[in-house]
Amino acid sequence: MTLEVAVEKTFKGFKLCVQFAHDNDIMGVLGASGSGKSMTLKCIAGIETPQKGRIVLNGRVLFDSEQKINLKPQERKVGYLFQNYALFPNMTVEKNIACALERVKGDKQSIIDEMIERFQLNGLAKRYPLQLSGGQQQRVALARIMAYDPEALLLDEPFSALDAYLKDQLQEELLEMLSGYPGSVIMVTHSRDEVYRLCSKLLVIDHGQAVSSGNTKEIFADPQRLSVARLTGCKNFSRAQRLDDQTVEAIDWQIRLKVKPPFPENFDYIGIRAHDFYPWQEGMPEDNRLPCHLINRSESPFEKNIIFTTVENVDKPPRIWWLYGRYEYAEQLPQYLGIAPENILLLSSQQPTVSSLTAAAQQLP
Repeated sequence: MTLEVAVEKTFKGFKLCVQFAHDNDIMGVLGASGSGKSMTLKCIAGIETPQKGRIVLNGRVLFDSEQKINLKPQERKVGYLFQNYALFPNMTVEKNIACALERVKGDKQSIIDEMIERFQLNGLAKRYPLQLSGGQQQRVALARIMAYDPEALLLDEPFSALDAYLKDQLQEELLEMLSGYPGSVIMVTHSRDEVYRLCSKLLVIDHGQAVSSGNTKEIFADPQRLSVARLTGCKNFSRAQRLDDQTVEAIDWQIRLKVKPPFPENFDYIGIRAHDFYPWQEGMPEDNRLPCHLINRSESPFEKNIIFTTVENVDKPPRIWWLYGRYEYAEQLPQYLGIAPENILLLSSQQPTVSSLTAAAQQLP
């Protein structure tokens, strides 16, 4: 099962230009609000029409701008789970599921019964959406989609409408429900935690462009680009210049640091994740110790948050975040914080060129 996408669509002041190939695992699409995540899904589903490009699902061409192919949404065999689930409020659970079976011949009731059993909706068949919890509504929406056996499943921020305390449980339920699904699954989100937990593959979209794709954990460990590091949760950045193969100068922090190569092309920034600092003590290597001058501190139920600077006596000192477990270290702020060379992200602030992405549309089969 393979989904291959290369699309362009231009709006006033915005251009979507995305290309990727995906197989039968779960791929997350991560990006800020307005970056083009949902628009990408809508182009795949046929809800929106790209101006240029090509979309191929399991060897079947869904869209091709040059060949004038543009299959209708109901012909694409693509399931789309909207943020608000889009259930019909005047229909019961079983009738909502039945809506997906209009083109199905044969015993529709057996399919409905199978979906109710599969998605743990027993006893809810005669209820209306307003009589269901958020998690039950999500299961009904998924049951309706899966009833017509789609070849790809698109999830548009499936947990955004749920209370925080429900999300962990429902994420586990979703993984279990999809464990036997043989098709491609693409999940749009702006939550780095959801992506890391649920998705083995990751596509990062920034201002309409695909800026990174690959293994999720590898991208988090080595984001390569400044925009990708930000979207994956890094809080601390400094302009930087390379001094030698293992040393950089953090310009904004006015300090030299040992790093672990390789350097990305057009390297000009470093990043450090807030959880990667540790209190420096005598006897530890002195290469990567940062002076710690307190600016502010706060705490949540499970974490403490220290904002410090390495530079004193300036009008606007650089602010650096250190996060650690509530009971992990003593209350007293250390004089220095350390950082391992392998935990310093080497980054480029340059974005990929649009032309290199649009050319990929011509290479799809």
